[in-house]
Amino acid sequence: MLTSKQRAFLRSLAMTEDAILYFGKASLTPEITRNIDEALAKRELIKVGVQKNCADDPMELADIVAERTHAQVVQVIGKKIVLYRQGKDKNRKIVLP
Repeated sequence: MLTSKQRAFLRSLAMTEDAILYFGKASLTPEITRNIDEALAKRELIKVGVQKNCADDPMELADIVAERTHAQVVQVIGKKIVLYRQGKDKNRKIVLP
């Protein structure tokens, strides 16, 4: 579980990032879940967008994806979701305060 200080640190890192994946009309598919899992393994911190044609609630999508990928939801603002999963020791890029 992230502390509020760690969450604030991750939010500050995510501010400058663009969304690398998007939920579209098909919403949550196994392919997008796999893509998010792979992106978390490489980057640790990712931003995912929810397009206008996606009928699902971004908060619900964030919770489901976080559970399936063993990640943590850093924040959900509007149609943007920020996810974090700590990398393995050799792949760790982000050092939390």
